[in-house]
Amino acid sequence: MLIKRNKYLDLRKKFFFLAIFISLLLSLLLSSEIHSASSLEDIKRSAKHGDAEAQFILGRMYADGEGVPENDATAFSWYLKAAEQGHAGAQINLGVIYLYGSEGIPEDEFIELPWYRYATALSWFTKSAEQGLAEAQFYLGTMYANGLGIPEDDVTAVNWFKKAAKQEHSDAQYGLGVMYANGDGVLESDVEAFNWYLKAAEQGNAKAQNNLGAMYAKGEGVPEDDVAAVSWYLKAAEQGDATAQYNLGAMYGNGGEGVPKNDVAAFKWTRKAAEQGYANAQFNLGVMYFYGEGVSQDDVQAYAWFSLADALGSSDNVKDAKEIVAESMTRDEITRAQLLSDELWKLFDPARKTK
Repeated sequence: MLIKRNKYLDLRKKFFFLAIFISLLLSLLLSSEIHSASSLEDIKRSAKHGDAEAQFILGRMYADGEGVPENDATAFSWYLKAAEQGHAGAQINLGVIYLYGSEGIPEDEFIELPWYRYATALSWFTKSAEQGLAEAQFYLGTMYANGLGIPEDDVTAVNWFKKAAKQEHSDAQYGLGVMYANGDGVLESDVEAFNWYLKAAEQGNAKAQNNLGAMYAKGEGVPEDDVAAVSWYLKAAEQGDATAQYNLGAMYGNGGEGVPKNDVAAFKWTRKAAEQGYANAQFNLGVMYFYGEGVSQDDVQAYAWFSLADALGSSDNVKDAKEIVAESMTRDEITRAQLLSDELWKLFDPARKTK
């Protein structure tokens, strides 16, 4: 009886402590909700009283729909209030909104797009960049390099890229690499291009990783090294970079010192690039299907991918390739290939096509 009684008491204690635990958990959850509501009211109150940081935070909350209904127009309004007080974060956010024509911009400001939109973005980026914000400096460099809202000025672009790059901004470091590789605004230098790509690549910048791979493959700015080329291509390809996927597929398809020839791996990476709208990868994929390299031979698939590559402007050879594969196809197979091509087209956004 004593043992049973002790077990009963232990069980009762367990229920007692469980009840306390549940009560405490509910209290914490409720207090968290109350605290969040209180914090939101505090932010709104401070924003209405002119606190620039609170205005910026409130703008971001409305932009992301965090704790409040998502509302781009309201977000823009709060960003503008903060930006006009010199808040660098709000200024860059306004710049991005104008640059990409995001929703929230007052309708009457769309009258003279796009030059007005670019010029306004440039103005806000400049205000933010002059306060030392690396992201704004990068955007400013990009606008000068591309002549958006301002006459193209590669020298000024390089200066802004350098300011951001010195703050370890990887996109700016990549941008500098491109400028040195092309000799835009600076003396052309493969060594300098390599060094800036490396800085960006080590931070995980996929475009820089791909360009490093290409430099190792060609021996530009660094001794030729196919093993290193494959290594960098792989890092970028695994992040979804279509150009790197195409390059990696080509390395596996050709074989050599970097990797042994592997048609299955070549097909895998080429397909990934092709599905992102990379026209030359689509052409190569058509070739693989036609010859059955790394995949079962399939004229319907070959014709469909050749059709996509042709639509996106791949090499001149693609038209000849379509004619060659069509010679061994029935009318029904060509019809199925055309339907398949229409379905494959939906896999990617043609506006993002890359040759």
